[in-house]
Amino acid sequence: MATEFNFLDTAARHASAQQSAAVETPEFETEKMSLSMGPSHPSTHGVLRLQMELDGEVVTEARPVIGYLHRGDEKIAENMTYNQFVPYTDRLDYLAPLANNMAYAIAVERLAGLEVPERCQAIRVITAELARISAHLIGLGAFGIDTGAWTIFLYTFTEREKLYRLFEELTGARFTTSYTRIGGVARDLPEGWTGRVLEFCDQFLPILEEILSLLTRNKIFMDRTVGVGVITREDALSYGLTGPNLRGSGVAADLRKDRPYSGYERYEFDVPVGSTGDSYDRYLVRGEEMRQSVRIIRQAIEQLPDGDWYARDARRIFAPPKDKILSSMEELIQNFMIVTEGPQMPAGEVYFEAENPKGALGFYIVSKGGGVPYRLKIRAPSFCNLSILPKVCAGAMISDVVSILGSLDFVMGECDR
Repeated sequence: MATEFNFLDTAARHASAQQSAAVETPEFETEKMSLSMGPSHPSTHGVLRLQMELDGEVVTEARPVIGYLHRGDEKIAENMTYNQFVPYTDRLDYLAPLANNMAYAIAVERLAGLEVPERCQAIRVITAELARISAHLIGLGAFGIDTGAWTIFLYTFTEREKLYRLFEELTGARFTTSYTRIGGVARDLPEGWTGRVLEFCDQFLPILEEILSLLTRNKIFMDRTVGVGVITREDALSYGLTGPNLRGSGVAADLRKDRPYSGYERYEFDVPVGSTGDSYDRYLVRGEEMRQSVRIIRQAIEQLPDGDWYARDARRIFAPPKDKILSSMEELIQNFMIVTEGPQMPAGEVYFEAENPKGALGFYIVSKGGGVPYRLKIRAPSFCNLSILPKVCAGAMISDVVSILGSLDFVMGECDR
């Protein structure tokens, strides 16, 4: 079910833009100026460089320059075992490592023809939705700073810190978690952890409403976002946008609904959709997505089944339990082979993409058999989302470029890879 946001009618949303357009300005012959924004600029949200051409305060051309954070992740993956690459996925969208781990693990499991237990699927859904909330919180906080709202940043970081405590309890790490494994997860849920997650959800929703209330009808924020950075439905599809940026343009596309994985078909949630495709719509969509993530988490915990948190039949893929390794020669040899040679995969190829906070994160893997992929390609949502910058920035005021970048909510770690 798609939920459309149209809080303001078209006339009200674009009143200020129409008034500005109605003012007659004299024609002058001007020289265009070249301006480089970034790669060291707070509003580029990382090492992105925008090479812009300006006619006064109006951007006539904007060319994104990327690659400053390129680390060769895909080639690295082709020189290590499948399990060894899991920590590298943390460094893609480093604001949602739990979701990255999950997408990569499912891709490899589909290559192996492996089905993980329902408990493992539910755990992955819970962690992925917590990661979505965490990523949207920091994106919203940074967007607030971009538009002059410092208070939002303080609120969102406080809530994200609470999530990081939960992540640390579960994985042993706050930032780069490396929790998922091929064939399962690293460990089962700690005792009482789901209760603390529910407590977070209960106290988070009222705070989220307070956060959003500071922006949704804020005159300054609306002036900076309504009618700014409009991406039409056709352009969003043509440029390969996914995630909240695509849904903000009116396309109800969500892989959790369209091609369910990890048991998402068992949960009820809505897909928020914008009506205009401007920076304001993209903000509204992310705000509603956090509400829907809480809804999914509550259902997943309520329906959380008992059983294994890893696939017991994946003997040549998932490492045996530690107590078995220390007491059984067969299990010790099995662990040695998995660590040294990697989980043995059949020859073939697979492509899988998951609905990550930034959009569709895809992994294309080619295997010739053995424990190391022959080829691995990552479909990074931030890379595709940034491709529309030359289109959406042309004709905008230079001050609006900051708002446009904040509304796209990208991460250069996965863009450059």
